[in-house]
Amino acid sequence: MATPLERLRRQTGFAVGLYGEQARGAYDAYVRRDPFTRLRHRPGREDPYPVYERIRAAGPVVVTRMGNLASVDHEVCREVLRSRRYGVQPEGMAAPDDGFDLSFLDRNPPDHTRLRRLAAPAFSARQVAGYRTTIEKTVDHLLEAAPTEFDLVTRFAAPLPIAVISELLGIPDADEDAFSRYGQVMGSALGGVRSLRHVRSLVAADADLTRIFESLFELRRHDPRDDLISRLVAAEGDSLTAAEMVPLCTLLLIAGFETTVNLIGNAVNALLDHPHQWALLRDDPGLAAGVVTETLRWDPPVQRTVRISFDDTEIAGHKVRAGQFVHVLLGGANRDPAVFHDPGRFDIPRRDAGEHLAFSGGIHHCLGRPLAELEATIALERLAVAMPRLRRAGAVRRRNATLIRGPLNLPVSRR
Repeated sequence: MATPLERLRRQTGFAVGLYGEQARGAYDAYVRRDPFTRLRHRPGREDPYPVYERIRAAGPVVVTRMGNLASVDHEVCREVLRSRRYGVQPEGMAAPDDGFDLSFLDRNPPDHTRLRRLAAPAFSARQVAGYRTTIEKTVDHLLEAAPTEFDLVTRFAAPLPIAVISELLGIPDADEDAFSRYGQVMGSALGGVRSLRHVRSLVAADADLTRIFESLFELRRHDPRDDLISRLVAAEGDSLTAAEMVPLCTLLLIAGFETTVNLIGNAVNALLDHPHQWALLRDDPGLAAGVVTETLRWDPPVQRTVRISFDDTEIAGHKVRAGQFVHVLLGGANRDPAVFHDPGRFDIPRRDAGEHLAFSGGIHHCLGRPLAELEATIALERLAVAMPRLRRAGAVRRRNATLIRGPLNLPVSRR
């Protein structure tokens, strides 16, 4: 066991490294105005799309200040996501070594395949269709209970996916406010920790979720139900280790609502910024699916991901070294003029929106995509019917994150 002095030295070393890297990043972002670095600071949080265009102007592949690569080119991004010669960890690494375990999201095959296969049945087309009634009832209840003025995120966009993923997992009496906080903390950490306070919040959230899940595992060992946690408990010791259970459930819980809450928030925010588009949906709520697809293209909840090359290779004529990271800038690729007509325009009837990469691609294509799209479509369709006069009632407050994009608060009025 480490002595207090050893722990202090480790904490001091971590703090020096963290704040030193932040200082270097701030210098590159605001003094050198390096576009890739700016994506990780305030410009990337407030409006990353002009930054993506600067990167696009530099070519299909650019070199970052750390000597890695980045791209907003749709063809390059799709190729990297689909290629089996890129992974999320160096080849041969069985698990992440940074202490922040995202289960199969952080693993290459065969572990990725094994863990994803355990969760996949819960997100099959048949299973997702079975949640339609739950989603509709939850949406209608939330809309009926909403006052004249309310925060669309905390009163509508967040409670819906939390209720659905809690039922899917089998979490009784889920604390919506607590789960929403866990999602914000852990989602913001995906882009890197910002401070020692951020680290402490992350550790606390992880500890809380560990206690919740370990208690549920014990309960379901003696009282199994028709839910995902019961099925995972049944697989324990066979195709799932005890150490893998909490990270897998944490990933499914957080990913299960963080994508959807930000998708709904971004969609409504875009519609209120484009009154003509809101009028189209209001007059024809059947366009809700088109709103979802266009929002995923125009302002996706997940802005970027990263892959590491297993080999010396090349993309778009640019050499890639084995072990080199390639940053796949999804938000920029979704506005590539080579693929999307007038890509900067939010246009819900557009026909090319389905080419977006918002859910990644290849073997890491988002498992929960059908559920997220169904939830968001029903939410927007019902919202347009119940609140045709919806308007802003205050300023939008964005999440303090650059990888996950969405409003933290979106004040609206139904009159």
